[in-house]
Amino acid sequence: MKFATRNSDQWRVASDESNNHAVISRHASGVTSHVSAFTLAEVLAAMLFLAIVIPTAVEALHVSSLAGEVAARKGMAARIADRVLNESLVMTNWNNGVQNGTVSEGALDFRWALTSQAWPQDTMQLLTAEVTFQAQGKDYSVKLSTLANLPAQTGTPQPVTAMSSRQ
Repeated sequence: MKFATRNSDQWRVASDESNNHAVISRHASGVTSHVSAFTLAEVLAAMLFLAIVIPTAVEALHVSSLAGEVAARKGMAARIADRVLNESLVMTNWNNGVQNGTVSEGALDFRWALTSQAWPQDTMQLLTAEVTFQAQGKDYSVKLSTLANLPAQTGTPQPVTAMSSRQ
């Protein structure tokens, strides 16, 4: 077994083996030590890298958060537009002009508007339900459309006349 002892400024390594007495000594002034540190250029390069990466990462989080919020609300808005169209078709009140209202789901408000216009190929009407909502301060909308026959008052469909004037 070997052990080291310090005697003033010399290191001495001794061996406990009786037949091998090796002694190594060295003055402290002959020993050099290396200290690791970053240079000013390395620190400035790291700070420049962080100045570019941090705002980019924050913006990426903002965009992904907005995309998730808009996707969730678009799904809710599509369900509301589907419900508005179905209720209008069942109640047969869709040909009474533009209808609108507001639906609240939880803490969110969805504005809807139902419009009808003549379908150019047939005597049917194109019904469009547009639902508008806000996500992070911006307005977004979802439109759903369907075709419907005019309600028959006498058992036969009423003809639809579409007139447009261009000037």
